[in-house]
Amino acid sequence: MPRDIVAPRYVTVAVSREAATEDAVAEALRGIELSETCFLLAFVPGRLDLPRLARALETGAGGLPVFGCTTAGTITPDGYETEALLILAFPREHFRCASLLISPLKPLQMKPIASAVRGHAQAFRRTPGWNRLALIFADGLAKQEDMLVATLEAALGEVPVFGGSAGDELAFRETFVLQDGQLHSNAALLLLLETDLEFAGLGFDHFLPTDTQVVVTHALPEDRLVLELNGAPAALEYARITGVDPDALGPRVFAENPMLVRQNMNYHVRAIHDAPGAHALSFLGAIDDGLILTLGRGKEILETLDSGLGVTDARGNVPDFVLGFDCVLRKLEIQKKGLAAQVSEILSRHRVLGFNTYGEQHCGVHVNQTFVGVAFFEPGRRALE
Repeated sequence: MPRDIVAPRYVTVAVSREAATEDAVAEALRGIELSETCFLLAFVPGRLDLPRLARALETGAGGLPVFGCTTAGTITPDGYETEALLILAFPREHFRCASLLISPLKPLQMKPIASAVRGHAQAFRRTPGWNRLALIFADGLAKQEDMLVATLEAALGEVPVFGGSAGDELAFRETFVLQDGQLHSNAALLLLLETDLEFAGLGFDHFLPTDTQVVVTHALPEDRLVLELNGAPAALEYARITGVDPDALGPRVFAENPMLVRQNMNYHVRAIHDAPGAHALSFLGAIDDGLILTLGRGKEILETLDSGLGVTDARGNVPDFVLGFDCVLRKLEIQKKGLAAQVSEILSRHRVLGFNTYGEQHCGVHVNQTFVGVAFFEPGRRALE
């Protein structure tokens, strides 16, 4: 962490950039007082050997619960990183946790999942005066987050749900969630948390709708694949409205020219991540015939980020730390514009810790190209002492 940034008081942050998997785990765990820890969150870069990492974490944690997922990059005390292993230790003095593995994700069985989640929440004994929230980490390639997060919101009622979809850098081959030494694909991990810390949910992007709209005229919803827009081959029509040569379509173009969906008077990003053969477009969120998509225009990303993270509690205090889930397409745009150093400084100053995702979960909606997070503040009783 930069010298002028004060470390969080209510979470222990451990980072390793060691090349060997076991060495990375050992170095990170050396910075954690396991006897004072309730659970660990591990955000894993793609360079590490995943089975060996899971075994090393299970052994090194000495029986402590270890959760997490693979990532498209981590957000450490230094900001954006690609190869760093990040482990967060949540102290038992301030946190309680119960986990539920949801598997398989595909096909998604909404009623059994809702029943299991309700039972899980009822079995998790409430601590008087503590606050409750939920975190969800989902296989980012199972393409089930839209229905999953809607099911969770209905099942959990007033408990807010925040989270991110696991990634594998930009390979889009296989992603995993981690629960107690086991890696799972085609699965999601639900964590119910209780804490005496105050918290606030965050969710923002940096796009405004333009006047340019298209209609999905042929889609394969289960595959999140659009074959036609406005009756024309999807990739060709998208290239036309963005003024880009079809041969130039790729992640950076998609990141700078997102499609937006209007829902409840708000616009959410439906990000494109690929243009597979025959001029189709592959999306990272739900898509269907008849859906109206609006081309987005970017706002000033540095100002939007700094402003979005600039939250305070009711007493005017800044967060102790922010658990952040930031879309990898945002990171790509930031890198293309040469803003990575400035963005990392902002993330570091606001004490953001987390990972780059294949999608984000916020307020019962699966979104893309969005920053979603939870800002944790000092417990109310401590602030009044």
